[in-house]
Amino acid sequence: TRDRYGIEAVEFVNAFFKDKANDAAYLAQLKGRADDAGVKCLLIMCDGEGNLGDPDNGARAQAVANHVKWLDAASALGCHSIRVNAASQGTFEEQQRLAADGLRRLAELGEERNLDVLVENHGGLSSHGAWLAGVMAMVGHPRCGTLPDFGNFCMDWSRQDEPDAWYDRYKGVQELMPYAKAVSAKSYDFNDAGEDTATDYRRMMTIVTDAGYNGYVGIEYEGGNISEHEGVLATKRLLERVRETLTT
Repeated sequence: TRDRYGIEAVEFVNAFFKDKANDAAYLAQLKGRADDAGVKCLLIMCDGEGNLGDPDNGARAQAVANHVKWLDAASALGCHSIRVNAASQGTFEEQQRLAADGLRRLAELGEERNLDVLVENHGGLSSHGAWLAGVMAMVGHPRCGTLPDFGNFCMDWSRQDEPDAWYDRYKGVQELMPYAKAVSAKSYDFNDAGEDTATDYRRMMTIVTDAGYNGYVGIEYEGGNISEHEGVLATKRLLERVRETLTT
């Protein structure tokens, strides 16, 4: 990360070390290697641990319990957060209530470990900016926040070619930034000028900085026209150019 990309902080995805959450030796080695390289461990993105807004009380409680091992892993790595999902079922309001319940329980456990619990716009109603902002207000816990992703605003991927399946990305990020404790710069493709073809990065980063955010911005390239390696570098160059224009 440092040598190839000049990046001094990383975010982890639990799917890549799913069996290591309770492996103290592995986590200590990972933390040691990061420290030796001068790289900060920021957060763990957690998927596949159950729905924190599950309508079934027992399943919702189990989902909360399933995430505890990742809170402990994040603590061992020196992270500030875990990123979770707010999946649920029911009406707009019912899903808000259920998701808020599960998130608050998990945030309280995060507080015990000095960790934040962050929710990403990641499909379903979580990709509806006003819905997720409303969930944050209902949770009302300082340890619960958001991780706005520039590109994840499709509310129904089975209808991704239909305009009404998408929430406006600029509006959504603006609604989520008051609660943001991390940001994900999603990129897909670049034109000849090095600009992302899906997102106006200057407009988006203006929203981010106008909200008072000055933390790390994660690079998440998901395009297919260039390699992942080149996609990371292209996104980094774009972010650096935008930063220069915003600070001059």
